[in-house]
Amino acid sequence: MPSSTLGGRFDLDALNESIQENEARMAEPGFWDDQAAAQTVIDDNNALKAKYDAYHTLASEVDDLAVAYELLNEEPDAEMQTDFERDFETAQHDLQQYRLNLLLDGPYDRNNAILEIHPGAGGTESQDWGAMLLRMYTRWAASHNFKVETADYQAGDEAGIKSVTLLISGHNAYGYLRSEKGVHRLVRISPFDAAGRRHTSFASVDVMPELADNVDIDIRPDELKVDVYRASGAGGQHVNKTSSAVRITHLPTGIVVASQAQRSQLQNRQTALNMLRAKLYELAETEKAKERAAIQGEQLEIGWGSQIRSYVFHPYTMVKDHRTNYETHDGQAVMDGALDPFIDAYLQWRLAQKNPQ
Repeated sequence: MPSSTLGGRFDLDALNESIQENEARMAEPGFWDDQAAAQTVIDDNNALKAKYDAYHTLASEVDDLAVAYELLNEEPDAEMQTDFERDFETAQHDLQQYRLNLLLDGPYDRNNAILEIHPGAGGTESQDWGAMLLRMYTRWAASHNFKVETADYQAGDEAGIKSVTLLISGHNAYGYLRSEKGVHRLVRISPFDAAGRRHTSFASVDVMPELADNVDIDIRPDELKVDVYRASGAGGQHVNKTSSAVRITHLPTGIVVASQAQRSQLQNRQTALNMLRAKLYELAETEKAKERAAIQGEQLEIGWGSQIRSYVFHPYTMVKDHRTNYETHDGQAVMDGALDPFIDAYLQWRLAQKNPQ
């Protein structure tokens, strides 16, 4: 079955050839002399094999459905009909996931993600909104079997959060979550308003890829201000009683990163440095995009600080993405982590931007 039958846009023969080339490199003497480079090859090969295997698994599912369909046409059977409908739903889900993965073709899409949530002005109301987003992304990650680690957590004064940084680990985590970068707007009857008035709250979400050590990002030690402090977790409980948490300020840019996830100061320092590398990479990419836009006369529709999605819970229920116009009235499902339709719509929208008809 050709890959185009399943909506594929890659050459299976070329894919298999790349896998064989990687495996030949892995068998060469001295392959592990450079461990970072070796791990990059292995990760690349695993991603290629996952794409290759996913295609063949889905192709087999489609072939089995075709046979079952023919048998049902020849001789209807209630039990076989039930099995066919169940397998058809499974194949539909697998096909959607397959097509979604094909859209993740950015250089760092398959990487882990660093996700930050920062409530806007508005005190307790916006800080509670930040906590709601934290719950939403944690539930979405769990539904994909991604590992979530809280690198930094600053509790709100009365409720919610002042800020939080998550490390979300899993294949294509960044590719999926980059759709979430921007400002998220909430409209609801505030539970903190005794008069029961409607409030509008904002929170910004930033998403960066976790970068491998071999990605060259220049960080000079003399440009860093490093502070240490005692770590505390959600609710204010102490993670430990020593000054193990680390905050790093990059003086030339003013970027601040912090980590309190690990027990040792050394580990937190390394985590914070990795976060800083990711932020500096994103800053460089943003500047390049601005330069390209100026040269080509383009108007960037999505920039840092732009409102990307509205979550309305009064006087009606609707969640709408302002870039793709995808919307749903099942707001509770979204808050419970049902983000895949929004992510899929965003990736399709990005593809249309790159390949206009």
